[in-house]
Amino acid sequence: MVSIDVQNAYVDFPIFDAKTRSMKKKVLGKVGGKIGTDTKVPIIEALHDVTLSLREGDRVGLVGHNGAGKSTLLRLLAGIYEPTRGSSRIEGKIAPVFDLGVGMDPEISGEENIIIRGLFLGMTAKEMEKRVDDIAEFTELGDYLQMPLRTYSTGMRVRLALGVVTSIDPEILILDEGIGAVDAAFLNKARDRLKDLVKRSGILVFASHSDEFLFELCDSAIWMDEGHLKQQGSLRDVLTSYKGRDPFENMSQETLERFGIEPVATTNGGE
Repeated sequence: MVSIDVQNAYVDFPIFDAKTRSMKKKVLGKVGGKIGTDTKVPIIEALHDVTLSLREGDRVGLVGHNGAGKSTLLRLLAGIYEPTRGSSRIEGKIAPVFDLGVGMDPEISGEENIIIRGLFLGMTAKEMEKRVDDIAEFTELGDYLQMPLRTYSTGMRVRLALGVVTSIDPEILILDEGIGAVDAAFLNKARDRLKDLVKRSGILVFASHSDEFLFELCDSAIWMDEGHLKQQGSLRDVLTSYKGRDPFENMSQETLERFGIEPVATTNGGE
């Protein structure tokens, strides 16, 4: 059974040069949390007493300001970080997608990179070989797939990486917000493939600053703040608490209809 169980988990990062204050600030900005001390070495407490339980079918959005601890939590859930204290138990094959370009080599062809990137995401070479034609059709890269990745434009690299990511069969899918950093036209084309990817996954955890993208893929959410799990619940409730307003207020009528949501009434002081 696919599952993630985190109990009273802390993640601390030591700062070995206590006098290098700029280094402290730089690291703190990357991982979130607070600067504290143990008996000898200053530490950054990136996660503080986090407890959560996820089961098959969970589709969880992760929200919070930059430096709130989202990336650290994602890496804990992906098994990349171990808790300093507390426990984290993960059952299932994990596909962590934090950077679309990770695992790709600029000196080899696009087709070879399909295999390499798939291996990085936990697939086998044979599994990826069967997906090459489908990825080629989706990306529309044609003969460029036989050329080195260094000859690709940024947009072409994103197409290839997104094509690979949306072809895998993960049990636990961990997505960082960078996956949304593609041009709007191609992202619209990729929308159905992303939805299919989520359907194939047992558990999804997706960090994003885009309300619309979160509602596309998730139905519940976690709000992280200074390394603490501040709130967990329905996506709409958590976003309302986090932003201080109903997330549907600023969405277009077309978007609301796509989500099956009635228009949100607003107060303007009139009768």
